[in-house]
Amino acid sequence: MPYDTLKELPESVRNVLPKHAQEIYQSAFNSAWEQYDKPSERRGGSSREETAHAVAWAAVKKTYEKGPDDKWHKKEEVGAGR
Repeated sequence: MPYDTLKELPESVRNVLPKHAQEIYQSAFNSAWEQYDKPSERRGGSSREETAHAVAWAAVKKTYEKGPDDKWHKKEEVGAGR
Protein backbone atom coordinates (compact mmCIF):
# COMPACT_ATOMS: atom_id res chain seq x y z
CA MET A 1 0.00 0.00 0.00
CA PRO A 2 1.21 3.57 -0.60
CA TYR A 3 3.07 5.43 2.13
CA ASP A 4 1.52 8.68 3.37
CA THR A 5 4.50 9.66 5.53
CA LEU A 6 8.19 8.81 5.82
CA LYS A 7 7.48 7.26 9.22
CA GLU A 8 5.42 4.58 7.45
CA LEU A 9 8.35 3.43 5.30
CA PRO A 10 9.84 0.05 6.20
CA GLU A 11 12.54 0.17 8.88
CA SER A 12 14.97 -1.26 6.35
CA VAL A 13 14.52 1.97 4.38
CA ARG A 14 14.22 4.46 7.25
CA ASN A 15 17.28 3.13 9.07
CA VAL A 16 19.67 3.33 6.11
CA LEU A 17 18.63 6.20 3.85
CA PRO A 18 19.02 9.93 4.51
CA LYS A 19 15.79 11.95 4.57
CA HIS A 20 16.00 13.15 0.96
CA ALA A 21 16.57 9.59 -0.26
CA GLN A 22 13.56 8.46 1.80
CA GLU A 23 11.48 11.12 0.07
CA ILE A 24 12.61 9.82 -3.32
CA TYR A 25 11.80 6.27 -2.23
CA GLN A 26 8.34 7.23 -0.99
CA SER A 27 7.47 9.13 -4.15
CA ALA A 28 8.72 6.40 -6.48
CA PHE A 29 7.02 3.64 -4.49
CA ASN A 30 3.68 5.43 -4.47
CA SER A 31 3.89 6.17 -8.19
CA ALA A 32 4.81 2.57 -9.03
CA TRP A 33 2.02 1.29 -6.78
CA GLU A 34 -0.46 3.17 -8.95
CA GLN A 35 1.23 2.42 -12.26
CA TYR A 36 1.67 -1.34 -11.82
CA ASP A 37 -1.75 -2.17 -10.40
CA LYS A 38 -2.45 -4.91 -12.97
CA PRO A 39 -0.44 -8.17 -12.88
CA SER A 40 0.04 -7.99 -16.66
CA GLU A 41 2.06 -4.78 -16.17
CA ARG A 42 4.62 -6.49 -13.91
CA ARG A 43 7.54 -8.72 -14.79
CA GLY A 44 8.18 -12.27 -13.70
CA GLY A 45 5.03 -12.69 -11.69
CA SER A 46 6.16 -10.15 -9.08
CA SER A 47 3.59 -8.82 -6.69
CA ARG A 48 2.48 -5.22 -6.82
CA GLU A 49 4.42 -4.50 -3.62
CA GLU A 50 7.62 -6.21 -4.84
CA THR A 51 7.48 -4.22 -8.06
CA ALA A 52 6.90 -0.92 -6.24
CA HIS A 53 9.84 -1.57 -3.89
CA ALA A 54 12.11 -2.45 -6.83
CA VAL A 55 11.14 0.76 -8.63
CA ALA A 56 11.68 2.78 -5.45
CA TRP A 57 15.18 1.40 -4.87
CA ALA A 58 16.07 2.01 -8.53
CA ALA A 59 14.97 5.63 -8.16
CA VAL A 60 17.09 6.10 -5.04
CA LYS A 61 20.14 4.56 -6.76
CA LYS A 62 19.96 7.20 -9.51
CA THR A 63 20.90 9.88 -6.96
CA TYR A 64 22.44 7.99 -4.03
CA GLU A 65 25.06 5.29 -3.65
CA LYS A 66 26.24 3.17 -0.79
CA GLY A 67 29.69 4.26 0.31
CA PRO A 68 32.60 2.24 1.69
CA ASP A 69 31.26 3.11 5.16
CA ASP A 70 28.03 1.23 4.31
CA LYS A 71 26.06 4.50 4.48
CA TRP A 72 24.10 6.00 1.60
CA HIS A 73 25.53 9.23 0.18
CA LYS A 74 24.40 11.54 -2.60
CA LYS A 75 26.36 10.85 -5.78
CA GLU A 76 28.84 13.47 -6.87
CA GLU A 77 27.53 15.52 -9.75
CA VAL A 78 29.63 15.30 -12.88
CA GLY A 79 31.69 18.47 -13.23
CA ALA A 80 30.75 19.73 -9.78
CA GLY A 81 32.90 22.60 -8.60
CA ARG A 82 34.21 23.43 -12.05
